[in-house]
Amino acid sequence: MIPNPVPTRADREVRMSTKTDVDVMELWRDFKAQPTTSLRNRLVERYLPLVKYNAERIWQRLPDGVDLDDLISAGTFGLMDAIDAFDLSRGVKFETYCVPRIRGAMLDELRTMDWVPRLVRSKHSRMEEARKALEAIHGRPPTDAEIAERLGVTPEEFEKMALESNAVGLVSLNKKWYETDSYKDVREIDILEDKKGEDPTRRLQRKDLMRMVTRGLNRNERLIIILYYYEELTMKEIGATLDLSESRVSQMHSSIIQRLQSQLADRRPEFGI
Repeated sequence: MIPNPVPTRADREVRMSTKTDVDVMELWRDFKAQPTTSLRNRLVERYLPLVKYNAERIWQRLPDGVDLDDLISAGTFGLMDAIDAFDLSRGVKFETYCVPRIRGAMLDELRTMDWVPRLVRSKHSRMEEARKALEAIHGRPPTDAEIAERLGVTPEEFEKMALESNAVGLVSLNKKWYETDSYKDVREIDILEDKKGEDPTRRLQRKDLMRMVTRGLNRNERLIIILYYYEELTMKEIGATLDLSESRVSQMHSSIIQRLQSQLADRRPEFGI
């Protein structure tokens, strides 16, 4: 008779994991069949470690003053919403489904939270008061050393205060600017002016203007316009480049300008000139 093998630790862990998965599936089926508060609380307890794990990861990248418990609380509400909305029939793991909702709830909480600590705001106010007082006394912007002396702190302490107070001026790009009747609110990032951006209408106008300017010009005439107005060469340098005399280049330039002025006369309002 062959004796039964003694189960190893790995075997026991596999059996426990399988049993746990079966229990969780039964809990899910019971909750979807009858979504009571008691069953939902049991599911929340089961997946609460996911909330704590994601809260700690986000919290590590945040400045001092943000409470970890606030993130966990917001993530728990996100977990509860995910439990209510989860569809068992889709065959998706709940862990995969709920994590984006948990993190989204935490990020929404951060957007509505003033994470700048009161002490930092107090230091910033003191620095601004000292700066204004010294500016009124001296009639000029004060130096950092003068502000530090008025505050009664060392240069090293003032440098630290100045660094911390920079946080007061930070603005979240996701901060709500105002609400609209549509599903999407207007946020700070939607109203920021892109100073590097180019008006597409003006770009099309410039292309149209360039086509009109160069239309009817021969090779030497186009080169004179480009070299003089874009490359900023002198008439003498252009003449050397095109193997023409300086007076001839000047004569051709005057003729080109006269023709262009005539062509542009009717289109001045269109190009704003």
